Amino acid sequence: MSKYFVHDSSFVDDNVKIGENTKVWHFSHILSGSTIGNNCSFGQNCVVGPKVNIGNGVKVQNNISIYEGVEVEDDVFLGPSMVFTNVINPRSFIVRKEEFKVTLLKKGCSIGANATVVCGNTIGRYALVGAGSVVNKDVKDFALMVGVPIRQIGWVSIAGNRLEFDENNIAIDSFDNSKYRLQNDEVTLIEE
Repeated sequence: MSKYFVHDSSFVDDNVKIGENTKVWHFSHILSGSTIGNNCSFGQNCVVGPKVNIGNGVKVQNNISIYEGVEVEDDVFLGPSMVFTNVINPRSFIVRKEEFKVTLLKKGCSIGANATVVCGNTIGRYALVGAGSVVNKDVKDFALMVGVPIRQIGWVSIAGNRLEFDENNIAIDSFDNSKYRLQNDEVTLIEE
């Protein structure tokens, strides 16, 4: 008996690893050489791979293709119909598989619905990219980014709440009382 669920309308190629309690819903395709962690969820009409690594606890909403070159760490959220690219200058008549650029989504980041992530960029830990945005540069940990192209409008907590810093550059998220420090235009979690 399988420890994960794949809907009958979906396809999983040979040489794929899928972790426990992961669910792959309608009309999806997991291509050869891909690895998916535990407790992930893939909505309908998703494509993964080939040769893509996805961490644990990742939520992939409907209509998303995660191409070779994209690396997804734990607890990442990908909103409905968001888009990845893997080549900077695609042409239908030129094969550029050797030119795939790496896109890294670090632990806990969230990408809003209909956003586009241009290849070759890193999205930092727990960053939040707003719906419809175009990511054309690296994103810092805890950054709140919106727009076309993206621009930073603030900082968010691990829970995704907007952070307001006091005169000592300290912010506390009332959701879980986690504390954050803003220093040299970077936010770090204060461990207690």
